[in-house]
Amino acid sequence: MAKEAADLTTIDLFVDEKRPGRPRTNPFPREVQVKINKRNQVKRDKNKGLKRVEFKIHHQLFEQLDEMAQDQGISRSELIENILTQALQEDA
Repeated sequence: MAKEAADLTTIDLFVDEKRPGRPRTNPFPREVQVKINKRNQVKRDKNKGLKRVEFKIHHQLFEQLDEMAQDQGISRSELIENILTQALQEDA
């Protein structure tokens, strides 16, 4: 009797074969994991006093901000926050 890879009735024939990939460590599907992780991130940010702000900017400005942030060794988010803080202090 030949063993067929898709044959689940003779699964005992495949006991010694290693399956590719690492074993699952989380019982939830990936979509649920992403939602849980995002919810936890929002909670952490809220506890730190952070608020999410989303806006669209031109690609060239985005590249400039990215380059400035890398030059200063900070994240793009930190750079934008610094720029906004400086602008608000100058207006005051």
